[in-house]
This record gives sequence, C-alpha cells and structure tokens, in this order.
Amino acid sequence: MKLPTLKEISALPPDGRSLTVKGWVRTKRETKAAVFLEVNDGSRLGNLQCVFDEAAAAAAASELARAGTGASVAVEGSLVASPAAGQSVELRASSLRVIGEASPESYPLQKKAHSMEFLREIAHLRPRTNTFGAVARVRNRMAFAIHEFFQARGFQYVHTPLITASDCEGAGAMFQVTTLDLERLGKSGRSPDYGKDFFGKPAFLTVSGQLNVETYCEALGRVYTFGPTFRAENSNTSRHLSEFWMIEPEVAFAELADNMELAEDFLKHLVKTALADCAEDLGFFDQRVEKGLVESLEKVLARKFAHMTYTEAVAELEKAPAPFEVKPYWGLDLQSEHEKYLCEKIAGGPLFLTDYPKEIKSFYMKRNADGKTVRAMDLLVPRFGEIVGGSEREDRLEVLRELMAEKKMDESSYGWYLDLRRFGTTPHAGFGLGFERLVMYVTGMANIRDVIPFPRAPKLADF
Repeated sequence: MKLPTLKEISALPPDGRSLTVKGWVRTKRETKAAVFLEVNDGSRLGNLQCVFDEAAAAAAASELARAGTGASVAVEGSLVASPAAGQSVELRASSLRVIGEASPESYPLQKKAHSMEFLREIAHLRPRTNTFGAVARVRNRMAFAIHEFFQARGFQYVHTPLITASDCEGAGAMFQVTTLDLERLGKSGRSPDYGKDFFGKPAFLTVSGQLNVETYCEALGRVYTFGPTFRAENSNTSRHLSEFWMIEPEVAFAELADNMELAEDFLKHLVKTALADCAEDLGFFDQRVEKGLVESLEKVLARKFAHMTYTEAVAELEKAPAPFEVKPYWGLDLQSEHEKYLCEKIAGGPLFLTDYPKEIKSFYMKRNADGKTVRAMDLLVPRFGEIVGGSEREDRLEVLRELMAEKKMDESSYGWYLDLRRFGTTPHAGFGLGFERLVMYVTGMANIRDVIPFPRAPKLADF
C-alpha cells in the first residue's frame, strides 16, 4: 500500500515532502492564526498534528467545520519539523477532505475521561481510545511473538478442535453444542436422545486443546496449539472469561525440568519482545495504568527464575507475619494472595512452584513416588500471581487409569487418549498460558475484559 502510516511517518525526516494522511480526528483546536487537527490512524499511540495556517484554514473552512472528534479525514500537506514538545514532525496542511463525519451530539468518545465500564458498553468504538488502541497493538505483537518463539525452535503448529466430547480438566464447566430442539424437549418433559443429535453423542466447546495436541506430540515431537477455549463457569471476576485464547506447547521425551526451562525461555522471549517492539505503548501503560510496569518487566529478564515445591511454599506461607484472608494449609489450592506473597516477598521475582497435591490437579499429571503429589508446575510472577500452569504427563497406562478412576471419569470416552500410552508411550510434558492473562501482565490492565476485543462472560455476549 502506498499510503504511509503514522508510525512510518514519525520516522521520516522533516524535509518538506508532500504527503497525504488518512485517519480519525482525535482533537481539533482553533486559534486566530491557525487550526490544529490531531489525527491518528491506529498504527501508533502518538497522533500527527496537522496545522492549517490562516490561508489554508480559510480555504478548507467548510470541511474543517465538519471535522470534529471521531471524523475520518484525508489531509494533504508537507512534512516539516514540529516546534511542539513530544513530536519531531508535523504536517503543514494544504487541503482537507472529510471522509466520514461523527456528530459531536451523538459520538460517545468526545475529549474527556471515560470509565472502563462505560467503554465496555461501546466495545465497537473503544479501540479508538489511547488505552484500547495500545492494548490491541500489544496483543497483536504478542500473538506474532508466540509463533516466532515456537517456530524458531522446531515446533509444529497444530489446530485442535473447538468441538469435543472430552472434558480435559474434568470440571464439567463446559458449553454444550447441540442441534436438538431443547425448548420443545423441555415442554414435553422428555430427556434428550443424543443418538438423534448432530454428533450422535453429547458434544461441547473445548476447555483446552491439550489432550488433542498430545496426539501430535506423540508423533511429531514438538508441537503447540494457540486458539480459543471456552469455560462455562459462572464467574464474574476481573480474571475470568467464558471465551479466551490459550497457548499450549507439548514436548515428547521431556520431563518437568525441561518443561520449566521452556516456560521460562518463553515468558522471557515475550517480555523482551514487548519491551523492544511496544516501547511507546508500554510507556503509556507505565504512566497511565500501572506505575513501574516497565521496570517490573525488565526485572523478569534479569535473572533465572526461582524454584520451590508446593510443600515448601505452604511452610513459608504459614510463617508469614501478616494473616491472609484464606488461611494456608497443605492441600489448599493456593489463592492469588498466596501466590503474590511467595513471588514478591519470598522469591523476590518469578517463581516456579512444583509437586502439588494430586487432589487439586488434573487427572493427566504424572504421579510422584510419594503417591500424594504430582509433577505439576505453576509459574508465579510479581503483581500478578500464576501466569503459566503445566506438568509432566502421566505416561504409564495403568497409573493413568487409576487416576481416572479416582476422578470418577468415564474411561470409555478416553480410549483414544489411553491408546497413546498403549502404543509407543513416552515421557512428555507441556503447559498452558492464557493469552489474555499474558496481555494483562504485559500492559498492567486490571480487568481481563479489557484485553480482548469483545469479552464473553456470564450474561455478556454483546456485539
């Protein structure tokens, strides 16, 4: 495309070259001597100031009258040095064309502060704000960085199904997929006959691609999946969504130590990329959203991550000088307050916790020799808590069947999964990273509904 973006223009010298800029008006300011339009095209955080001197403003008076906040415009002019602080160049405008008007009486994003709650109600317009434009750019760069990391290390990208008959987590909080007329069935009082359903059995939206991607791990060695997942939990918190994206690598012939090394390298790669390629946007988040954000991210790169077992962690929590809202004890599924204390006060940085009680972890995690714990690992980071969860997988057929029986799982639904242990089984390990949680961590945004374009949550399926 021949039209330069504002990001490209910002790197050009102020040599008077002729340019046409297209974007949306952020602000308009008028003085006796000139009219100033701040235009943004979404390619960067900063606007381009377009200056109409008295003669140019007079010639474009009718169009300037229509060029209010939110209007899309095309501005022609020459690129010159800017005397204004914070910008190296500006456009000395010679002509203006309004492409699409935005009535100041009805356009909801006038120049004033808007609450996050209000902006969620207009999710189709909120990308035009500084905050959500910056979130979108960081999210885009992180998505590309994920593929860069795995492709450079010989991983194969696998597309796992969104519709499944298996519950990976064994929690049952799944969205059902059906073509049966449930309203008619409800009125009749009859039970559903799933033999007449589209798939001939109950089917659901997936909660994880892990079980499916394990099949390719046991054939291709190094694989990963990156796609949408769904949870039907009735949870209205700042860290839960009903639809979100997950990154799930899986490595054959790998054990827990290999898994942690991969997770550390992965997170450091993402943080390093964000600091290098999203500096302008991260500077905005540091100033407006989370003070000290950039410094905290830089510390992630400074040293190796600490390691501690779950049992050691509980002992540290029990010695904590101040009480927690939830009292820690061995067997507790640790809360966010515990996780933050461990990595911020005890480890002083990112921390791997390993060897969790088997009762609070999923059926596929490899059992340790003590019979009480499994080879699971969670990666905790300061100001956030858990960001990565994973494990070495149980590769012994009989032990896996015992674990499934303990969880009261229907073995007949997992015959294909058990076959992976019957035919050429290997030690293998993997982890999951919630993409929206990663974007929250990198940007400092406080609510997960603000780092995905159109959030899905209980009673929320708008747009």
